Amino acid sequence: MATHRGWLRKRRVLVGVAAMATVAIVTAGGVAYAGDRQDNQAAFTLTILHNNDGESKLVNAPGQPDFGGIARFKTLLDKLRHEATTGQPPRGGSGHRGVVVLSSGDNFLAGPEFTASLTKGVPFYDSLALAAMDYDAIAIGNHEFDFGPDVLADFIAGFGQQAPPFVSANLDFSDEPRLQALVRNGTIVASTVIKERGEKIGIVGATTPLLPAISSPRNVHVLPEVARIVQDEVDRLTSQGVDKIIFISHLQGLSEDRELLPLLRDVDVAIAGGGDELLAADDDLLVPGDSISVDAATGDKLRYPLYVPDATGRTIPVVTTAGDYKYIGRLVVNFDKHGRVISVDDSSGPVRVSGVAPDAVQPDPTMLRRVVEPVVAYTDGLSATVLAQSEVPLDGARPNIRQVETNLGNLMADALLAAGQQNAAAFGVTPPQVALQNGGGIRNNNVIPAGPITELTTFQIAAFANFVSVVPNVPREQFKEILENAISREPAEDGRFAHVAGFRFTYDTTFPAQVVDNDGTVLSPGSRVRSVVLDDGTVIVQDGVVVPGAPISVATNDFSARGGDQYPFRGIPFTTVGLTYQQALARYISQDLGGVITAADYPVGGEGRIVRLA
Repeated sequence: MATHRGWLRKRRVLVGVAAMATVAIVTAGGVAYAGDRQDNQAAFTLTILHNNDGESKLVNAPGQPDFGGIARFKTLLDKLRHEATTGQPPRGGSGHRGVVVLSSGDNFLAGPEFTASLTKGVPFYDSLALAAMDYDAIAIGNHEFDFGPDVLADFIAGFGQQAPPFVSANLDFSDEPRLQALVRNGTIVASTVIKERGEKIGIVGATTPLLPAISSPRNVHVLPEVARIVQDEVDRLTSQGVDKIIFISHLQGLSEDRELLPLLRDVDVAIAGGGDELLAADDDLLVPGDSISVDAATGDKLRYPLYVPDATGRTIPVVTTAGDYKYIGRLVVNFDKHGRVISVDDSSGPVRVSGVAPDAVQPDPTMLRRVVEPVVAYTDGLSATVLAQSEVPLDGARPNIRQVETNLGNLMADALLAAGQQNAAAFGVTPPQVALQNGGGIRNNNVIPAGPITELTTFQIAAFANFVSVVPNVPREQFKEILENAISREPAEDGRFAHVAGFRFTYDTTFPAQVVDNDGTVLSPGSRVRSVVLDDGTVIVQDGVVVPGAPISVATNDFSARGGDQYPFRGIPFTTVGLTYQQALARYISQDLGGVITAADYPVGGEGRIVRLA
């Protein structure tokens, strides 16, 4: 973590669309770069088709049956791939044209759809689906490690002999034999070179340095100094005569790429993943309910593409798309004979995956038969089992679930606490007094309407293979450190934000935030947590000061107990108590709550367990 923060601190450069007036001008053919020769002719036009964060949404986009879905995605991708090299070239472009197809990571995700894959076995449905896309390269994201390295190896094995290169320059796989075997056979690489219409196009990948804190990579190691590693790989390619370099990354969002690129040189295009931002023009067709993302620093809408200066002052087009197979990004780039980007065509932008007019596409029939229909059959079985009725909408939508108390967050924390208390004796562990559920572990990303809650709903909420765990004997000082970590990124959206049960606490963001590394070592103590009071009235923290007393027994999930999201448990022994957090939720709502989630117990907006003072 110290290394990650180090390269972010080297130079924070956020370039909004408004700032582009100083580095680029709009031309008839799109955007041409100030400082480059405007009379240069395009020698090669490359269409880059890209997506990221598909996250196993194989059937359709969440809550949008007419949009997304891997079968429509396949049809649209084939259409765009064909259009890229046929018909009239774009204005200002070249008749010498090529196309590449890239993914920027998080290619599968725990949940009911991926559970269908795990139940089926190799090849997973996700593997069959993505193999049919004929990607030229795929970045490795953090969610690829959520089930451990062996499941990632199974996922890649499912592509068969024609697997595309999986790229990440800053991961070391040497201590994971199955993945290292894929390194040796050239499937997992730091970079790759694509030959398209006689042109060499280098692809360099990178994965978030936060990987050990937010996933389960086991013995896969993140190499320090990601900027240096990426630059070394770029230099290696350019020394071999590769003059067109695309950087595909999964660094947890667009902002990280905008901070990293000013440290690099000779990168021509950057494609980010992990943040789910939607870059678009006002007249682009969007999936209903979607809106163009906004720059947190300026309040400006984020346009496609953004432009960021590199280490030499050269402007680099940077793009990403919203995930869930809702969009295919299309970036049309004109290169001169020296391999420099001279313009981006104004046909560039996100193309939505739609089943309704005016841009409807028909689902690919083979994809329907081989992937979508068996996944639907599996999830239909889950959706037929009603576990409870909710009197109130349950809020699990980002960013709320990662920033503020919500009633669904409270429900999940209560389920962990109940499971820990009920199973503690059988596993010989001290019953927990409190519970913590990280917001990043709540995955449904929507507001669940009042009405039936099915077994499928619980899988959508509690999607990971996380087990309920009890961590006894947590010193009070350390418990405060854990809470400081949970709110250390406020007001930013972050999966470490904790939903709680068994206590209430207040915090104030005008006080310093904690800084902690991936080992749970507190590098800078935070003082945001102002009060903590257990439900029985025991005061743990008062006016920001820990009140001396007995340690606390904490229920959480094993991801957090192991230090995920940088929770500073620091190796305190813990005991898993025999059920996943999905099973805990299902049991809690069907048995403890008697099958009814009431508005009195779980009001919209929560009940004041977490209070932000400023």
